Amino acid sequence: MKRRIFLILGSSLIACSLLAGCTGDNNQLGSESVNDTSSTEVIPETTITPELEGYNLLWSDEFDGDELDLNIWTREVREVGWTNNELQEYRDSEENAFVKDGNLVLKALKTVDEKGNEHYSSGKVNSQNKTDFTYGKVVASAKTPEGQGLWPAIWMMPQDESYYGQWPKCGEIDIMEVLGNETNKAYQTIHYGEPHAEQQGTLVLDNGSFASDFHEYSVEWEPGEIRYYIDDTLVLTVNDWYTAVEGEDEKPYPAPFDQPFFVQMNLAVGGNWPGNPDDSTDFDNAEFVIDYVRVYQKDSYNTDVKRPEKVFKEADETGNFLNNGDFSKEENFDDDEDWTFYLAQGGNGTCSIQDGWMVITTETSGDVDYSVQVFQPNMPMYKGHTYKASFDAYADADRSIVIAVTAPTAGWIRYLADTRVALTTEPTHFEYEFTMEDKDDNNGRMEFNLGGKIFTDTVYITNVRVEDITEE
Repeated sequence: MKRRIFLILGSSLIACSLLAGCTGDNNQLGSESVNDTSSTEVIPETTITPELEGYNLLWSDEFDGDELDLNIWTREVREVGWTNNELQEYRDSEENAFVKDGNLVLKALKTVDEKGNEHYSSGKVNSQNKTDFTYGKVVASAKTPEGQGLWPAIWMMPQDESYYGQWPKCGEIDIMEVLGNETNKAYQTIHYGEPHAEQQGTLVLDNGSFASDFHEYSVEWEPGEIRYYIDDTLVLTVNDWYTAVEGEDEKPYPAPFDQPFFVQMNLAVGGNWPGNPDDSTDFDNAEFVIDYVRVYQKDSYNTDVKRPEKVFKEADETGNFLNNGDFSKEENFDDDEDWTFYLAQGGNGTCSIQDGWMVITTETSGDVDYSVQVFQPNMPMYKGHTYKASFDAYADADRSIVIAVTAPTAGWIRYLADTRVALTTEPTHFEYEFTMEDKDDNNGRMEFNLGGKIFTDTVYITNVRVEDITEE
């Protein structure tokens, strides 16, 4: 939170906003001197922006005033459905984006017309062409709203999106995203490439939520590495990315993250990822509250960097790329090592190992296939190679599941297409062959999906294998 200073009578207050280009030179946009000889008046509160070791302050906004600083921010205007099938209209309105009590508030509003149609508006601000910079550390403190379909974000886009080509070729740096129906989990992501690729880190709170208090989100953006933090906890480190126009060679690394970017913040309503709001969503409290945004920069950066070589996992002695596919060892399904159990969009259940079988129970199956999911990533997928995925499975009653081999860091391409598998109460062996036709990928992912508001019967799986069966 902010450290505030209260200046009382007879003193003088100088308030200024520091803005600069990528050279790190600070240019004062304006200053105001206040002299007061009254014995009772209290000067409005202000904030001392902290120094950061190894960095210079490039610019910041502590939101201490009464109005949005238009020297830094622009209220962005967008029509309904502009992207991601979102429901909100972004307006240049103080109802949707305003400064109050030392914070920027982005507020989503819901109205119903005479015919009963629901309409949504919200706030989005960006600093494009005002405070663009190349490389630095962005630090923001915020409290997210809670409610189905609410989707706040702090993120960065290139000042000139056409320089390497339209999204995703241009690159995108997402400093934070939190879904309103799952406010104990925050996401930090980069997008890039053609085809679209992404790398994402998440942090789940053991106690509380990102909606119950302010949390600090930051990114350290350097020529050959991007590091994400939440409350000083390192969440994700990325140093391998690319971009290209389809049919052409890749641009020299570290493109596209070697150009000026700007900061933006918004509160979306609905869309492909969070789903739409429902009757439980409280729009009286649909507010994304930002305490401060601070951008720091080092004196210099080494731009002589090279893209690291990809490391491809080797198969075990039996030819299986999956670890613990026979579930002979205990497994922590909550971590990122080997198998992971994942719940989303209303899914609820458990995952355990019993007598060499992975046992998945489903209490509520949620809205989508992956609402209840088990997966293992880091499988090598080579262009032109043929693979076989196999496993044994049964269920407490006849039901189906969906399997796939996907590309979580390469635009979620399906190397093995989503395939619905019919299970019975008798253990059955299943095999599926596929040929990988895309760019080499060291992060293929085997998935079992049990969600989608269809079944809740317990599923048992063992002997899971993915093998390269390419003939020499």
